Amino acid sequence: MTSRVLVVGESWNTFAQHTKGLAAYTTSGYEEGAEQLLRVLGEAGHQVDYMPNHVAVEGFPYEVEVLREKYDVIVLSDAPADSFLLPHAVFVKGERRPNRLAVIGEFVHQGGGLLMIGGYMSFSGFEGRGRFSLTPLAEVLPVDMLVHDDRIESPEGVVPKPVAAHAVLEGVDEQWPYFLGYNRFGAKADATTLMEVGGDPFLVVGEHGAGRTAAFASDCSPHWGSPEFMAWDDYASFWSQLVAWVGGA
Repeated sequence: MTSRVLVVGESWNTFAQHTKGLAAYTTSGYEEGAEQLLRVLGEAGHQVDYMPNHVAVEGFPYEVEVLREKYDVIVLSDAPADSFLLPHAVFVKGERRPNRLAVIGEFVHQGGGLLMIGGYMSFSGFEGRGRFSLTPLAEVLPVDMLVHDDRIESPEGVVPKPVAAHAVLEGVDEQWPYFLGYNRFGAKADATTLMEVGGDPFLVVGEHGAGRTAAFASDCSPHWGSPEFMAWDDYASFWSQLVAWVGGA
């Protein structure tokens, strides 16, 4: 079964200052990290739209009806809560707008799927700036998030292990590649932990209303997603099966 998927996040701007002796200059750039994920989902037959972070601030829908009409699954990856909470009308003009994280919650409650992939701006994230633990998605996701920096940086590499059989992991090699870090969270009592790393949940799935949810603690791309993971034979089948299950397969 394939799904209609909206992937949000996995993009960033950079601004750097270079000094050479007494001279200095600045450079800027724009990068995206979702290319491989988008490609493998598309090749598996999923219908995929991509919304980078800077587009989501103003472009993410405010109406659950729009989401339900277009999509079966929303994937949030390194897309901070503030991007949904603080559009220009709210942050600059002081006007009221619908809480789009509550809209996502209602989308799931009505039968949609939600997957959050780990990163510096996922879950609680770097210095707590992901900030999802203090939003309506705290009730929707299948995990209990920390209220402070939740990163477990692991430069030595950590290898997650499956701990339960599930359709998401069917046919996927039990010997996973290494990762260079992940977001720490706890599984809710009514959720199912499918993988663990260092005693922490790594992949958790659950339900909310009529919909399904999943939390993947690490990244779909570097730096946490290692070169070994990116080149892994089961990279494509894992993500396709996870998205399909979240979408109701």
